Amino acid sequence: MSSPPDTRVALVIGAGLSGSAVAHSLAVRGWAVTVLDQTPGVGAGASGLPAGLAAPHVSPDDNVLSRITRAGVQATLQRARAMLHSGTDWALSGVLEHNLAGKRRLPANSTDQHSTPASPAQIAAAGLPQGTPALWHAQAGWIRPRQLVAAQLQTPGVQVRWGQQVQGIERRGEQWAVTDAQGQTLGQAPWLVVASAFNSLALLRPLPGFAVPLNPLRGQVSFGHMVDLTEGQRQLLPPFPVNGHGSFISGVPTPEGPPGWFIGSTFERNCEQAPVREEDHAANQVRLATLLPALGEAMARQFGPNLVQGWAGLRCTLPNRLPAVGPIDRQRLPGLCLSTGMGARGISLAVLCGELTAAWLNQEPLPLPESLAKHLAAERFVRA
Repeated sequence: MSSPPDTRVALVIGAGLSGSAVAHSLAVRGWAVTVLDQTPGVGAGASGLPAGLAAPHVSPDDNVLSRITRAGVQATLQRARAMLHSGTDWALSGVLEHNLAGKRRLPANSTDQHSTPASPAQIAAAGLPQGTPALWHAQAGWIRPRQLVAAQLQTPGVQVRWGQQVQGIERRGEQWAVTDAQGQTLGQAPWLVVASAFNSLALLRPLPGFAVPLNPLRGQVSFGHMVDLTEGQRQLLPPFPVNGHGSFISGVPTPEGPPGWFIGSTFERNCEQAPVREEDHAANQVRLATLLPALGEAMARQFGPNLVQGWAGLRCTLPNRLPAVGPIDRQRLPGLCLSTGMGARGISLAVLCGELTAAWLNQEPLPLPESLAKHLAAERFVRA
């Protein structure tokens, strides 16, 4: 008698932060995962961001977004410890948050020691005047997303096929099939996870009874090489990343290899292209001057066209700033899942969302309380 086919087989569309995280989380649970991506290799999309932060969101009432990002940052840092090289791929550096306009406040009765008011020494080390409102996030740090994506895609049980132009998805019996523009089948499996950022929208739009309101979000980062800084500029660099109005990171390898500094990113909604623009370098210069005034003034010349470099990428957001994760509609669309809508928090949320998806598919305890997980569930967009 032949054994029944193994249903722990999945296709994942998208090999960025979201897709690679889902693939890893399924593969370590014994699933066979094939990842399809339209680009030629790792980091060609938004996951090619040169450097970014894993840092929590805080709010006076410790709202849903704050609790989810706190859990997400912890999941990301745990994954980084296990899979990346500290000091070159990531670092648990801590992050100082310049609390511009008093937007970020800790809950009055907070017992979380991971985020506290910044000390006078930390404020001084950032080059900010004493009395500047600021928070210190001890369990936070910088990550090079491309390195995390590459490591997750190398998990045993994960196969990646690059240059796959997915144009459609359809249910065939007990399988989900993925097709190209000519209608040729690129792959099929009992489970399909769509994790292709804004491109997910075109694949999902034909589905009955489901409408996910994804919006494109273009962001640009400006960066340069540390070797081009003067000694006076170097002395003003904070010893840790600073965020608040964008973020500033220094001493992290650039895409070319030598250490660099990074400021960004811009936020341009409803833009479906991601060119590098000179005017956005100017916007990032203003961003640095607002975040770290003394450093911004000292580094003004570093934004000249012969020194500054740029990276731009396209992310996608949802109206309530929370991703759409997991099964889409278990009744009408069984086996179809989603992991998208991370916005500017892909580094902080993608690993957690991958674990959440795998837990749902494996019918195991969730990595979040049910009261929080329901706010991420893709099923919230099902129409009656």
